[in-house]
Amino acid sequence: MSKPDSNAATPSFPRHDPATPAFWDVRFDSSYTPWDQGGVPQSLVNYVTQSPAPKRTLIPGCGSAHEVRFLTERGWDVTAIDFSPAAVAHAKRLLGEMAEHVHEMDFFGEPLRHQRFDVIYERAFLCALPRQLWAQWAARVAEIIPEAGLLIGFFFFDENEKGPPFGISPDTLSAFLSPAFELVEARAPGDSISVFAGKEKWQVWRRRAGSTQPLAFTTSGAAAST
Repeated sequence: MSKPDSNAATPSFPRHDPATPAFWDVRFDSSYTPWDQGGVPQSLVNYVTQSPAPKRTLIPGCGSAHEVRFLTERGWDVTAIDFSPAAVAHAKRLLGEMAEHVHEMDFFGEPLRHQRFDVIYERAFLCALPRQLWAQWAARVAEIIPEAGLLIGFFFFDENEKGPPFGISPDTLSAFLSPAFELVEARAPGDSISVFAGKEKWQVWRRRAGSTQPLAFTTSGAAAST
């Protein structure tokens, strides 16, 4: 798949809440996915190449799931999920014989809370979520990543109120993640597509030791007792 055309006109879509599958279904059905890089980002390639061993990995909001083939071919145990039926169907078509790695599933649903992953790979999922869901997102990643596990990927930093993509500030992201994670790597990628260019960072967050209970957060990112 080629990289998205930044000059392409935005189609007119029915008004749907981006917190619902319908918002994303119409975009995949119309082949309008400007957030899709059309391949595997170099930062992930570098990370996997340097990793000492394959890891059990979750890709939430996987969309086209280009990374599934790359990771699977290198021995990583990959589960890719999306709550949009159209996105899942599209990813399965692209992956062919590897389609079994893609599942229609809600990241916030009950089945996922009982699973554990060494790595969660973030790529245009957090910025697709309306801001009122960020606290739930932070609590869920802390819940399903065990001690010393990793949250890796790309985070979109922008102050624009409109979205998606919904930008977050570095301070707000830190407020959500710092109670359970420590930031161990952060740098600007060199191959961002236009919708994210100059506003995203590749980051690696490691799950802290000693905090095994699920965390709850206020909408501002402050940890609350449970």
